Amino acid sequence: MRFQAAALSALFLESAASYDFSDMAKSILPAQKLAKRENTTDIPLPINVEASQYWDGADGPWSSFPLQVGTPAQDIRVFVSTNGYTTWTVKPLGCQGMAGSISGCEESRGEFFLTNTSLTWVPNSIFQLGLPNEMALGLDDEANYGFDTVTLGWQGSGGPSVQHSTIANMGYYQFWLGTFGLNPQPANFTTYTDPQPSFMTQLKRNNTIPSLSWGYTAGNQYLYGSLVLGGYDQSKFEPTNLTMPFGADVSRDLLVGVQSIKTGNAGLSNSSDAFYALIDSTVAYLYLPESVCTAFENAFGLVYDEYYQYYLVNDTMHTSLLALNKSVTFTLGQSTSGGQTTEITLPYAAFDLEIAFPYVANSTRYFPLKRAANDTQYTLGRTFLQEAYVVADYERRNFTVAPCVWEQNSASEIRTIFSPDSKFSFGGKSSGISGGAIAGIVIGVLAIIAILAGALWFMRRKKQQKKYAAVELEAKSLAAAQTPSGPSSPMKEDPHAGVNTPTGGELDGSRQVHEIAGPSKPNAAEMDAPWRGELDAAGGHHEFYGKLPQNTFEMEGNNEPIFEMDATATQLHELEPDTRRQSWDSGDDRGDEKRYLQMQGY
Repeated sequence: MRFQAAALSALFLESAASYDFSDMAKSILPAQKLAKRENTTDIPLPINVEASQYWDGADGPWSSFPLQVGTPAQDIRVFVSTNGYTTWTVKPLGCQGMAGSISGCEESRGEFFLTNTSLTWVPNSIFQLGLPNEMALGLDDEANYGFDTVTLGWQGSGGPSVQHSTIANMGYYQFWLGTFGLNPQPANFTTYTDPQPSFMTQLKRNNTIPSLSWGYTAGNQYLYGSLVLGGYDQSKFEPTNLTMPFGADVSRDLLVGVQSIKTGNAGLSNSSDAFYALIDSTVAYLYLPESVCTAFENAFGLVYDEYYQYYLVNDTMHTSLLALNKSVTFTLGQSTSGGQTTEITLPYAAFDLEIAFPYVANSTRYFPLKRAANDTQYTLGRTFLQEAYVVADYERRNFTVAPCVWEQNSASEIRTIFSPDSKFSFGGKSSGISGGAIAGIVIGVLAIIAILAGALWFMRRKKQQKKYAAVELEAKSLAAAQTPSGPSSPMKEDPHAGVNTPTGGELDGSRQVHEIAGPSKPNAAEMDAPWRGELDAAGGHHEFYGKLPQNTFEMEGNNEPIFEMDATATQLHELEPDTRRQSWDSGDDRGDEKRYLQMQGY
């Protein structure tokens, strides 16, 4: 839409007053406010992807999200991967072998995607899943890669679709559910010379989302997760001004400095134990340095199971941990020391989880903490994202981590992150418009409106003054016309000569209305009467000004009546020639003189 001046000024006022994340979120405006790109394309609204309302996972429960895959569409449920860039689905092979003995295996894995029933499936080949961080953690699998239509949300929800989207159809146990990748990196196949665009990139190219950005929290056991593409949900977190740049390694973009971890007054890590960790929701656990894991063991009484390589929790320990109800606080910054920081606090409920097959033989409680072998494995997974909200902007290459705010039935407050190439982008260095500049623009717009209003008022007032001046001039002309022309004037003018009724004025009931006449107009001359009078005693004719037929109207002349022709006459005749103006020289001088005197009434 094109902004009118008032709408544009209102947009600037609202954006200047809204909360922002330092450099990154100066590009953020309310979602309901739509702008246009420089090529006049409408900027779309962010997409709020609703959770599936299911709790899924063999190491959860975790809040999943719905997708439709293939043609006709097949509904599946997946987890969100902040590090992945393709869509992972589960094939029927995933419930064969030992998994086949599990009751409701297909439902447990979020439903299968049957490639052989999709009319739009384009197979490629078999490749490794190949996410670098997951490979570093020892988590990788083979999958059948191909392309098909992927749509966000359940059928009938009206979610956006992307055709020819890259899909990995897997069947092993490393990842129990499929995933939906948020990273906009392209998929590179060894047999391809052209990279395949990600789902996010295709949404942006199709003008379905305003920017390559998202806001996400995994949710927890009492509130579902939240995902917004092209923006974020302001209602889900506490404001923070901390913005972090992406990591130098593109496979570890969301890298944060963990400056400290503590529970109550007890420090689980200090400055000597500070480290960098990747935020990655593809996995569920916290992969932390072994020294930090030892501090957790001491603070919570945890026991590491060497066989399963998990911290399993029996009933006695679970009762004790519930009684202690300890929380854990992570202090994060751009680096491992100093600078601005933010704190994310996890209650014990965030660690009170269950794990089942295929990770252990029998379902049991566990503490979602894993020992990392080296710094390439330090990862904050879905456990951390239960209480942390992340906003990532891939076009400005920065992100924000903020503590979640959980309120039952709270209304969403969706905000837009504009792309740097948007017409009304306010994003940091890319647009060069600061908060002060925005305020200046607002003041300038209001000043222009005030100047235009003042000019309009001045023009109208000037026009009215000219009108009043014209009326006053007419009044003065009337006064002049009523004044004798001077002692040298041989003629006394009609007092009403040259008078007009002013435009819009009322007639004066005490005076007659006359035709317009100049002040020096001579008196009207006598007009010839069209009717002959009766013969006098001498046999001559006099002009007759007697009674005329009815409906004849009188005109006011110069002290003598003048009559129009009878309006009711049915016939017009040629007038008899008037001999009064002919020559009187008939040869009889005395007769001519006598007739002349008779005509004059003598």
